[in-house]
Amino acid sequence: MDLSKVAWRKASRSNESGDNCVEVASVSSGVALRDSKDPNGPMLIMSRSDFESFADVLKNI
Repeated sequence: MDLSKVAWRKASRSNESGDNCVEVASVSSGVALRDSKDPNGPMLIMSRSDFESFADVLKNI
């Protein structure tokens, strides 16, 4: 999957330096996540419903 042209976003609450964030992007198969410090490194891709469940769990930690 070519992700070179997707629009990556960081959380509005990310730190000022912007280098310690998880970035997310909408892709055809769902949602992609990556480490902002390593944009060419490994990425996690999941369906939208799996991402929503994942986000719900994180909100409740």
